[in-house]
Amino acid sequence: MSAVETTRDDFAALLDESFGRADMQEGAVVKGIVVAIEKDLAIIDIGLKTEGRVALREFAGPGRENPIQVGDEVEVYLERVENAMGEAVLSRDKARREESWIKLEKAFTANEKVFGVIFNQVKGGFTVDLDGAVAFLPRSQVDIRPIRDVGPLMHNQQPFQILKMDRRRGNIVVSRRTVLEETRAEQRHELVQNLEEGQAIDGVVKNITDYGAFVDLGGIDGLLHVTDIAWRRVNHPTEVLNIGQTVKVKIIKINHETHRISLGMKQLLGDPWEGIEAKYPVEARFKGRVTNITDYGAFVELEPGIEGLIHVSEMSWTKKNVHPGKIVSTSQEVEVQVLEVDSAKRRISLGLKQTLQNPWEAFAEKYAPGAVVEGEVKNKTEFGLFLGLDGDVDGMVHLSDLDWNRPGEQVIDEYRKGDMVKAVVLDVDVEKERISLGIKQLAGDPFAEAGEVKKGAIVTCEVTDVKDGGIEVKLTGTDLSAFIKRSELARERNDQRPERFSVGDKLDARVTLFDRKARKVQVSVKALEIAEEKEAVATYGSQDSGASLGDILGAALKQRAAGGETEEKED
Repeated sequence: MSAVETTRDDFAALLDESFGRADMQEGAVVKGIVVAIEKDLAIIDIGLKTEGRVALREFAGPGRENPIQVGDEVEVYLERVENAMGEAVLSRDKARREESWIKLEKAFTANEKVFGVIFNQVKGGFTVDLDGAVAFLPRSQVDIRPIRDVGPLMHNQQPFQILKMDRRRGNIVVSRRTVLEETRAEQRHELVQNLEEGQAIDGVVKNITDYGAFVDLGGIDGLLHVTDIAWRRVNHPTEVLNIGQTVKVKIIKINHETHRISLGMKQLLGDPWEGIEAKYPVEARFKGRVTNITDYGAFVELEPGIEGLIHVSEMSWTKKNVHPGKIVSTSQEVEVQVLEVDSAKRRISLGLKQTLQNPWEAFAEKYAPGAVVEGEVKNKTEFGLFLGLDGDVDGMVHLSDLDWNRPGEQVIDEYRKGDMVKAVVLDVDVEKERISLGIKQLAGDPFAEAGEVKKGAIVTCEVTDVKDGGIEVKLTGTDLSAFIKRSELARERNDQRPERFSVGDKLDARVTLFDRKARKVQVSVKALEIAEEKEAVATYGSQDSGASLGDILGAALKQRAAGGETEEKED
């Protein structure tokens, strides 16, 4: 072969090689051969007699070592074909990043897990190396439960789930928690399939809250609610359980969709409410211990698992508006009476006051109607006085029973709280818990003791008060009072003047109204004068005989005067 032919062949080979490397463009990933290693740099030949230098640290990284040697084939990113020194500008990091983004986008689209290494902590979370691409791991996505020490998770390759990625901005957000939850859900599903409702199983108390305890059943947790720990009242799970304690529980319910399991301990024991009516008959009395006090009453434990409620209205006969805590105390032993039993609702109504004597019954036995009692004025109302009596009960004096003659609205102002007052027992209603008292009855009824006073009778009155419209008088020999109006003071108009009388004066009057039932009495001087005139006319003559009215009255007065003198002589 001639020299000319040889030259032509070499040129053709070089031309073929040039066109064969047409993919070697700036901004692309190319393959190269490590031809030398100098200190911390690797010399890489990417073809066409073009070499570039790459720092050895770019071949290392989180979770990767630095094992490259001369002769290894590597992929690098071609930033520029030639720089000022005639060398190619290469980057292993960018090449790896490009490779990773392509793989990660495929995994994100297919919703597949990716593997990476947590290598640094930043604000709000951590950075993860996904084989060259750096992703952000929020702190909330590290684990299912908050963890204090993240050290054991650092620099270890582990699976992640891509939550979001933006190629243009170079942002990737991943989650480790999602992977753990999926794994846990698979494990829970498998474990739940092996459990059955009604099954008794051993577990370990893992966590305790105010409302119950979480029990580990061997890889899956179940909730033991505080009301299912024991038949008796349990105020807080720590009264019975401790963390790490092994307990036998019964599976009450399994939710196969949410994998939630409800557990119970008391269900492994006999139900104390069976046959409860026979054990605690109505009206029977038992002793129990106060376990809890509320605003509406107190709960009493009659036996383990059996509690009854003493409603506040059944605690005391007399203390109506008092908090139950002022009558009984927690852990106090009390005697109670069964009022009602409802086995379906698991309720027992108890009474405390029923074990004590009804104070109204005791009062009625001690004080019959008509008995005189003494008590302190506890309260004044618009309808009467309330007096505190024996047995811590109250009696009421109605306004109408304060005074025989004066209105009660006027008399009640004379009494003050704390005054000791005597009264007469009028009536005791045990069922309604009422005691009726009277103060005016202490002095007797003036109408009942009025004697000969009746309509038409002539009575002597004493003036007690003088007013413009008439005079107040008291009937002598009685406790009756009456008011004589101006028009009834005399027959003659000129004499109908109240100022003619003074307090203490005595005068005769005629009873014009006496009604015991209505408790009314009226007297009139005018009516007496008219009656006397009629009597005088009938006795001493009439005006028809020629005698004047003055003559007739004069004769009557002389006769009365003569009769008076005769009585004085006889005396």
